[in-house]
Amino acid sequence: MNRTERLRTILEEPLLVSDGVNVRYLTGFDSSNAALLVETDRVRLFSDFRYAEAARGVEGVEFVETKRSLFVSLAELLEGRVGFEADDVTYSSWETLSAGGLELVPRRGIVEALRAVKDQGELDAIRRAGAITSEAYARFADEPFIGRTERKLAWRLEELFHELGADAPAFETIVASGENSARPHARPTDREVGAGETVVIDAGVIVDGYCSDCTRTFATGPLPDELTAAYEACLEGQLAGLEAVRSGTTGVEADAAAREKIEAAGLGEKFGHGLGHGVGLMVHEAPRLSRESTDTLAAGNVVTVEPGVYLEGVGGIRIEDLVIVGEGGPEVLTSFTKDFVTVS
Repeated sequence: MNRTERLRTILEEPLLVSDGVNVRYLTGFDSSNAALLVETDRVRLFSDFRYAEAARGVEGVEFVETKRSLFVSLAELLEGRVGFEADDVTYSSWETLSAGGLELVPRRGIVEALRAVKDQGELDAIRRAGAITSEAYARFADEPFIGRTERKLAWRLEELFHELGADAPAFETIVASGENSARPHARPTDREVGAGETVVIDAGVIVDGYCSDCTRTFATGPLPDELTAAYEACLEGQLAGLEAVRSGTTGVEADAAAREKIEAAGLGEKFGHGLGHGVGLMVHEAPRLSRESTDTLAAGNVVTVEPGVYLEGVGGIRIEDLVIVGEGGPEVLTSFTKDFVTVS
């Protein structure tokens, strides 16, 4: 059963798929202006002239060429009761469809739930992405850090990714040093890395459309005791989180397993984000591992396990692995050591 057939079995009415990533997942068609209508007896792919030649080559769909204004065409072409992706369709586009007389039914997370459980081909691509990321970290750790700017270090890591065969970085590489490393989503700056501080590196690659995501924290010499203690607590929490990640565990339970260890070290308030997230065609997707999660893990999910401890004005720690969820535990895809590596 292919992906659109799997989708069809759970629909209550035809579903208009407008999220570009979901269209790509279901058909392999990559476009900035496309939609897919999945019905009981057919699948129609809509896009404009710019993508027509590629769209005609997509197997298992009927291609319909539209105006550049995609939703204007959809309002003219569709009729009856239609589900739509409520987290993707803008209010303006909803108004356009409604004006065409459609009975619109908001649906959320349907295709995303299918995407969350990866097939073997997807898992193999993510394994390759994880292997490239791990090897890049190993080579990167042998290079000098002190005296180089965060921007130059980020550029060098991305060079390594390309040298090792990645298609592209999965997201903007994070290199955060010193007090900048206490910001969970810092961006590389022209700050030069100094001695005796932490450097948080958060990066990943794309291989055959699928992402990896890995974070390691390095030391550039002896650190203040509070940062060393923070690393130990973060690593203990990360290992507990890994142990909890298995089929049947809820996102809340996995998060709690890691959080309890960090709280026991008196650093709970310094771990302010969730434990992890799903990874696939996007670097952030379902399922979520957090205190607010409503997800339950299933075999074939790919998730991150990434607690952090952030000491404002001092420095930060984050340790992140990418794992495949299994019945008996996780398959860890990011193999670079989690020992507290000191770089020069």
